[in-house]
Amino acid sequence: MIRLFFLLPLLMCGIWWFYLNQRGYSAKDGLKGFIYILGLNGILLGFLLVMMYITN
Repeated sequence: MIRLFFLLPLLMCGIWWFYLNQRGYSAKDGLKGFIYILGLNGILLGFLLVMMYITN
């Protein structure tokens, strides 16, 4: 599962980009959302890696 983790931020950013386009905003207007998405996924990846290390 961890090897496919890169798909989650791609999917979330794609959905965010689609939402922005539907509302008439540019990607630059939604930059803060992209940063939040990548940060949240980074924290989640870090947590999963720590859990793998602890339980191994």
